[in-house]
Amino acid sequence: MVLFAPFVLPAQQSSAERRTDRLALADYLDWEDVQDPQVSPDGRQIVFTRRWIDKMNDRWESSLWIMNADGTRARFLVKGATPKWSPDGTRIAFTNAPDATGPTAEKAQIFVRWMDAEGAVTQLTRLSETPSNLEWSPDGKWIAFTMLVPARDDWRIDMPTPPKGAKWTEAPRIVRKLNYRADRQGFLEDGNTHIFVLSADNGGTPRQITTGAFNHGAPRWMPDGKSIVFSGLRVSDAEYQWRESDIYRIDLASGAIKQLTTRRGPDNNPTPSPDGKWIAYTGYDSTSDTWVDAKLYLMSADGTGHRLLASKWDRTPSNLTWAHDGSGIYFDAESAGNRNLYFVPLNGDVQPVTQGKQVLTVTSINPSGLAAGVMSTATHPNDVVAFSLKSPGTIRWLTEVNDDVLTGKHLGQGEEIWVTSTDGLRVQGWIVKPVDFDPSKKYPLILDIHGGPHSMYNVGFSFVRQDQAANGYVSLYLNPRGSTGYGSAFGNAIKNAYPGKDFDDLMAGVDTVLARGYVDSRNMFVYGCSGGGVLTAWIVGHTNRFAAASSNCPVINWVSFVGTTDGASWYRNFEKLPWEDPSEHLRRSPLMYVGNVTTPTMLMTGVNDLRTPMEQTEQFYRALKLRKVPTAMIRFNDEWHGTSSKPSNFLRTQLYMRSWFQRYGSKTEKVAVVP
Repeated sequence: MVLFAPFVLPAQQSSAERRTDRLALADYLDWEDVQDPQVSPDGRQIVFTRRWIDKMNDRWESSLWIMNADGTRARFLVKGATPKWSPDGTRIAFTNAPDATGPTAEKAQIFVRWMDAEGAVTQLTRLSETPSNLEWSPDGKWIAFTMLVPARDDWRIDMPTPPKGAKWTEAPRIVRKLNYRADRQGFLEDGNTHIFVLSADNGGTPRQITTGAFNHGAPRWMPDGKSIVFSGLRVSDAEYQWRESDIYRIDLASGAIKQLTTRRGPDNNPTPSPDGKWIAYTGYDSTSDTWVDAKLYLMSADGTGHRLLASKWDRTPSNLTWAHDGSGIYFDAESAGNRNLYFVPLNGDVQPVTQGKQVLTVTSINPSGLAAGVMSTATHPNDVVAFSLKSPGTIRWLTEVNDDVLTGKHLGQGEEIWVTSTDGLRVQGWIVKPVDFDPSKKYPLILDIHGGPHSMYNVGFSFVRQDQAANGYVSLYLNPRGSTGYGSAFGNAIKNAYPGKDFDDLMAGVDTVLARGYVDSRNMFVYGCSGGGVLTAWIVGHTNRFAAASSNCPVINWVSFVGTTDGASWYRNFEKLPWEDPSEHLRRSPLMYVGNVTTPTMLMTGVNDLRTPMEQTEQFYRALKLRKVPTAMIRFNDEWHGTSSKPSNFLRTQLYMRSWFQRYGSKTEKVAVVP
């Protein structure tokens, strides 16, 4: 016997109707996060950054917390972020924006807190730019860090002197770099990132130890404390060389700098061995490919004897940490939606240290082998974890910062899928099902597309997808070709072909879920930001199977994008520049297919976006309006690339999108239910 049951598209519930056993969007205002746990040198304590939402000022705030290595006695320590233990464990260096006025107001400064009973805190700097990448010297006397050094304007013009009391317009800002950026005040950053050294005892004026037209990476002290190694990216008007960087070593006494790598290609993340004989680093040979996974290399401390470690390994290593005995290097790597810790001996193949469907980032390894990091799973948001390298199969959760929000809440359950796409390519994805899922019912589906396009969706907790599950939606997200975490060939598969067959990958995922029988084909929706916004705009120009779409922070016209973006990597995805031959740029521009669009398509972009500028959104909006396709353009204030950095804008993004989907979804459908 076949019965027919009515289906009603999920609607936003009023506060009075909201079910307390499901995650609500308003719960985001009570959400917290943890970052950067650091194990003390004696292995007895862990300090970490705890972040929460300041509801009154609409921003994230940070403080340092400390706990015993087993997770007990977790307690507030001091306001700030990015903690670093001194080598002897007596102090912690950190950054914080103090209450101040004048040119240093709201700029983070470097502080040191003594870890004795008194707990004295000393502000070491009064900087006009924000410091980062703090690194203690081996003897604990110095702190190295990086900081932007603004360029000095050397273009002088002979302006007449204004009359006394005149109010002339502020002088213009002169931009002469192709790849400019914007700071949080809306000004253009024009300068270079350099390395400084500061007295850890007395503070004062930091000493700048690097100069020139370079942007320098995080400093790492050599074990003898006499020199620092770092990566340097030469800044040039020839933006075609944007990936060229090398590793250098500077002698602090003489200031002499020695270049340790010289090949064409990006060499980064130099990490000295405990005995100072070796330097591990990541890099690859220069190529025209749009994606290449970095390799792990080793060289002598004098820059000789370069050799590749684990030649068969095809995932990008990060967070390099030497084994205490110098036998090899630990590193994190993303692979197939997961992130785990790996180890490579100096002579041998990569060995997994942790395994599992999890997103683990190890940020500290104690000499005794205690590792600490942050981990997330599909149903457990970020928390601090720890484990012994001797028994990595036992990972202990040490914090539960969101238990106050999640206690008593039913979550949507996830499922991994693999689909076969064009050319027989296997593509990985995941489904998050509605709370109280019933396979005999029909549910609306949301296709969620990641940006990049070279990035990777993972198995970690997603507040957005759990909010969608609480509101009755099936969420589908995939890693189409071009995604990272599947090797260089998979990531480079969209070279000179984006958008292209990645569209087929996404549609193969939709078809797979439809075949399960629990998705209402009349109520399917799609959205994405940046690279996901590009593909969303491409999708509505190539199929009308979706009831509504939201193309967020998209590229719509590759020709005009070239002249307006702050990014310098766009050209690597095209064989020719648009003024040489615009045909390829036009052929892959969603704007050229707007004549096919019938899907109601909303657009959401930050007004300060320089990566995918607002003019891109405006072009698609105007074209859709001229064609009388239902559309709306939502311009988010105080947002750069994205629409959700401000907590209130995160809420608006989800609510506008859900409202748009509800407006254009089919309201009812009779669905066959087999008892």
